[in-house]
Amino acid sequence: MLQQDRATDSWNEFQADSIKKHLYTIAGRGAASGSADGDYYKKQAKEYGETQNKLRDKALDNEKDRDRLLAASAAHEERHKWLTGSATLFEIGIAMSTVAIITHRAWLWYAAAGFGVIGLALLGTAYLG
Repeated sequence: MLQQDRATDSWNEFQADSIKKHLYTIAGRGAASGSADGDYYKKQAKEYGETQNKLRDKALDNEKDRDRLLAASAAHEERHKWLTGSATLFEIGIAMSTVAIITHRAWLWYAAAGFGVIGLALLGTAYLG
């Protein structure tokens, strides 16, 4: 989000300078040719045009950084889904093994172990996949 805000700020500044450049260009055309005011307005319009190029580059760089960070964030979010599933299966396995201990039912213990193995598989998928 920070990179998006930086890119947006750069584009806003770019647009503001575009308006200023346009106003100085209009003022320069309206001033008498060769007058001090006319030269000043033309100089200001040129400076804002140069500033715009720098701001455009800065905004594009910020957008590239934003896109790179969004891709990394999406990868982490995908891993998070697998880890959440893994943790859930481990918790189910723990609960079932507790019931197996209390009730002395072997099939519950095997089911709990199965949930644990599947949880391990999801854990491996999260980090290897």
